[in-house]
Amino acid sequence: MSAADLHTLTGAYALHALPEDERLTFERHLDACEACAQEVRELSATAARLGLAVSTTAPPGLRDRVLREITTVRQEPPARGRTGVAGAPPGRAGRWSTYALAACVAAAAAFGGVAVWQNQVAQDARQEADRAQEQNEQLARVLAAPDARTGSGALDDGARGAVVVSRSENQAVFLASGLARPPGGKVYQLWFNDDGTMRSAGLMNPSATDDAVLLDGPVDGASGMGITVEPAGGSEQPTSAPVALMDFPGA
Repeated sequence: MSAADLHTLTGAYALHALPEDERLTFERHLDACEACAQEVRELSATAARLGLAVSTTAPPGLRDRVLREITTVRQEPPARGRTGVAGAPPGRAGRWSTYALAACVAAAAAFGGVAVWQNQVAQDARQEADRAQEQNEQLARVLAAPDARTGSGALDDGARGAVVVSRSENQAVFLASGLARPPGGKVYQLWFNDDGTMRSAGLMNPSATDDAVLLDGPVDGASGMGITVEPAGGSEQPTSAPVALMDFPGA
């Protein structure tokens, strides 16, 4: 199997569709190819989201009907002189085209009429992954900034919190440990303290008890931050007593 072949197997690997020998070969390739490793992670996440989005109970007899139709649908032969998918040899292209045909028939039988919607879900998942990656990279830049300063304090119920501020990045990161989950239908909301005026800095994951969150928005002249419990979706202004108020280090 050539290196060019290996680069085309990310989708099949993410869907657990490789034979055992090819899976082992491809996993060795992943150790040395960060581009393929990243693509596998993204494809796996998207496949999981799609599976959850369209999960349904298949109608009786679906499997038998799909397998029967596969045997009667004739595959169109490739144009003469072409090598197949992504330059793969004709034998490999034919084999993977057969797998693709089976997948398409199954999808059409089970989820006919939702292909466009599924594509939109996949695009949304990719965009969400890109946003998450961008946020993680920015969070890392704040933590590693030469002028990063850290302050810490106690939260309710023995939880601990810390805030890291970088004036050069003009951003801050909040880190929580042992934080109790908010009541049902509620969420922790973060706030910048602009000389007594609270400015929303985003929401925390309600299911996370240990978390690192990039505050949403620039630090600008904020002297500290606060945390309140708000209705799901957040509030324009705090509606409850603060769980914690913390001054920014050096402010």
